Amino acid sequence: MLIKRRSFIKGTGLATASLLMPRFLHAFDADGKVPPGNKVLVVLQLSGGNDGLNTVIPYRNDIYYKSRPGIAIAKEKAIRLTDEAGLHPSLSFLGQLFAEGEMSILNNVGYPEPDRSHFRSMDIWQSASGAKEYLETGWLGRLLDEQCKNCEHSTQAIEIDDMLSLALKGKSKNGFAFKDPRKLYQAGRSPFLQDLLNAHDQEHAEHTVSYLYKTLADTKKSTAYIYEHSQQVATGVYPNHELGRNLKTVASLILSDINTNVYYVSIGSFDTHVGQDVQQSRLFGQINDALQAFVSDLKKNNRFEDVLIMSFSEFGRRVAQNASRGTDHGSANNMFFISGGLKQKGLLNELDDLTSLKLGDLQYKIDFRRVYATVLENWLKVKAEPILGNAFEPLRFV
Repeated sequence: MLIKRRSFIKGTGLATASLLMPRFLHAFDADGKVPPGNKVLVVLQLSGGNDGLNTVIPYRNDIYYKSRPGIAIAKEKAIRLTDEAGLHPSLSFLGQLFAEGEMSILNNVGYPEPDRSHFRSMDIWQSASGAKEYLETGWLGRLLDEQCKNCEHSTQAIEIDDMLSLALKGKSKNGFAFKDPRKLYQAGRSPFLQDLLNAHDQEHAEHTVSYLYKTLADTKKSTAYIYEHSQQVATGVYPNHELGRNLKTVASLILSDINTNVYYVSIGSFDTHVGQDVQQSRLFGQINDALQAFVSDLKKNNRFEDVLIMSFSEFGRRVAQNASRGTDHGSANNMFFISGGLKQKGLLNELDDLTSLKLGDLQYKIDFRRVYATVLENWLKVKAEPILGNAFEPLRFV
């Protein structure tokens, strides 16, 4: 029986996993566990454009309160960070991390000629391109290209999702995406998949179909193994929502012997044009509780100093609220860095300048690619310029 590529993909629910998984699974054949000090990056994407001004609150700035009479966070409700800045009240655990020197905040992050389209701006952040530059690869995918030139399989990057983001797509190497090791294991045991393998005519099949069948066979053989690795170390109790479950999966893999340097997770939507206070508070509550469980796991297992959690959103929001008690698409924003291995702690630079707006928007002062250069060179210990395409001066928070 010959099966064409389109029919194959349509016929099996393992299409995404089977295409991406084997590059990672073969890494399990290596002897030995990940050595102590192996640095891990966890990227937390806040999809939809999080409002940074109601995240890090300039509670002594009159312009902030005049611009947002209905949605500004009152000083007495904000979690105090400094004499000038507070944190959204739903981020109490992050406030604790800040007080203990385990979180840094970088303000005014963006890029020249900002784009206010969700899709385009997210592409810019994920590809590390300029505003007028269109790239088909992501910055972490190009990391794989650089680091795995002589590798048979890419093992460094995992996204906990059903589909792989542009950020993890390289020219010759990709990361891989999956959501639940248990479901993957169950899908790998499907009789339908075995029937497909039994029916495959290797001699007469087209090249693409042969590759797909080989990929499927590798995945089926290894699904039990990845599930067993995800169960190697008992993790703590996590909140029962998507981000909580995803970070629990990340923790189970970090604490096993899997040689993976990058994990990518997302939460959203932060596109708060209407009723921002309710939506942002709900999402921040999920982030707060999930990170509390995640960091607790890392600390309990002596891995917190080796893991860097970095948050970003594709853009911030406008300074003035709109007529629907929300905010519209803006530009510059803040980024959070959480780790036991930070070299600079607290607020890394000045708060947003509300006296110098451009068309009602904050003006960026830190190019986000400087952050990427910092993570690549100072944390993952690789040269940033070949990956980013240009030289960007690293910062010093790690």
